[in-house]
Amino acid sequence: MAARIGLPELKKSCSKVVCIGRNYADHIKELNNTTPKQPFFFLKPPSSLCIDNSGEGKVLRPKGANLHYEVELGLVMGKTVRNSSANDGGVLGAIKGYLLAIDMTARNVQEEAKAKGLPWTIAKGFDTFCPISDMIEASRIRDPHNLHLSLSVNKDVRQSDNTNLMLFRIPRILSDISSVMTLQENDIVLTGTPKGVGPVTQGDVMTAVLESQGDTLMRMTRTVADRDTAE
Repeated sequence: MAARIGLPELKKSCSKVVCIGRNYADHIKELNNTTPKQPFFFLKPPSSLCIDNSGEGKVLRPKGANLHYEVELGLVMGKTVRNSSANDGGVLGAIKGYLLAIDMTARNVQEEAKAKGLPWTIAKGFDTFCPISDMIEASRIRDPHNLHLSLSVNKDVRQSDNTNLMLFRIPRILSDISSVMTLQENDIVLTGTPKGVGPVTQGDVMTAVLESQGDTLMRMTRTVADRDTAE
């Protein structure tokens, strides 16, 4: 197992979670979306971060929400990045760690917002809607564009793909984001989800795994609970 870094300070000091949408072609197809010509991103509030699986760490499903999982590779910034170049491979040096993340989404709420031309925050920003794992030190990841992501629900594999399928690679992602907003230390960037997203409900157990050439780098488990019964 790779070396890990604790997360309590990260949750306290993270100023924003920036999420890339539509970065895997097969995921775009399964949701009948159009392919973007440039990285498409949105924000989740730091209050949505969920760093353990006990008490408040459980993913809480709001009443009436068609709750979907989306496993993603997350980046944790170690340095300030502003107006970086899409061709600057050295910008990877500004990343201090990688982690597993699940971009929880109230899909019915998102579809309603999309139909009205409204932002997705209402579907993405609930408390507990961004489970993250411990960090893996960046020095332990030789190539972030060749990692295997998977997610199982109740031990049934639902998502399983390689980060080499990203439409936009990390330098381009950081370039586009940092041309709009400065990325600060401990900000988190989610790089998109592969195909296989789907619903979960109360009692379901999600297990996300990050692997490199068959070696498990990180594993994360989260249980879904209904908000009205968990509080």
